[in-house]
Amino acid sequence: MKDILSYRCADQQDLPAIVKLLADDPLGKHRENEVNPLPGSYIEAFQAIAADPNNQLLVAVIRNQIVGVLQLTFTPYLTYQGSWRATIEGVRTSSMVRGKGIGSYLIRQAIKLAKEKGCHVVQLTTDKRRPLANAFYQKLGFRNTHDGMKLHLVSASFN
Repeated sequence: MKDILSYRCADQQDLPAIVKLLADDPLGKHRENEVNPLPGSYIEAFQAIAADPNNQLLVAVIRNQIVGVLQLTFTPYLTYQGSWRATIEGVRTSSMVRGKGIGSYLIRQAIKLAKEKGCHVVQLTTDKRRPLANAFYQKLGFRNTHDGMKLHLVSASFN
């Protein structure tokens, strides 16, 4: 499979396949909307990502079919003497090829790009309700060194 697997930056025409991947898991099926045509919010988000030189939406491709996706964001920090870090988010592989090395391949490509950018660290978050994903990232060398927190602004109730 490795001889036919490749990656590239996503094009806007890839959006339906990407949204399908995002919806293809127990958590994503409740928060994504893969109707045709896609809601404009997906197109606006894609255009913002594509216009930002510090964001990349990478897709894994086998025989012209998108089988994986992740978003890679580069952020300058003052910590570590003003170094850069890379954040990996939204990692998904098609359920049809899960367990075949697609996710590992995409993560390794993202790490390679982070090194080329001169990043000091690569970080990611994974939902605690995804124990298999957590084990997958640990197998790739990621360590659970910090606790992350999120505040969903749609449902937040504070002044």
